[in-house]
Amino acid sequence: MSKRTNTWIFIAGATVFNILLYAICFLLLLVIYARVAALLPESAQSWGLMVILILPIIISFVLYRLILKVVIKKVDVEKYFDPLFGPRRRPPKNP
Repeated sequence: MSKRTNTWIFIAGATVFNILLYAICFLLLLVIYARVAALLPESAQSWGLMVILILPIIISFVLYRLILKVVIKKVDVEKYFDPLFGPRRRPPKNP
């Protein structure tokens, strides 16, 4: 496989991993919220649902970046992956 193909496969896999990470964080927070919801007043319960929708985004983003840093340190990125947004070839200037 070429470097470009490796890059696109890595991006697709990382995207699926990020979505799964969000889903796991969401479900964990939902379980915790379900156990604590009976103890909270009515107004706090509605805010709790909004927090449960936003907090997994932040948590999954932070975890994703930490895991990606570890993977990048272990894998020689230059050897296996091609930059997606590298310099484009410019047509030669005619004098």
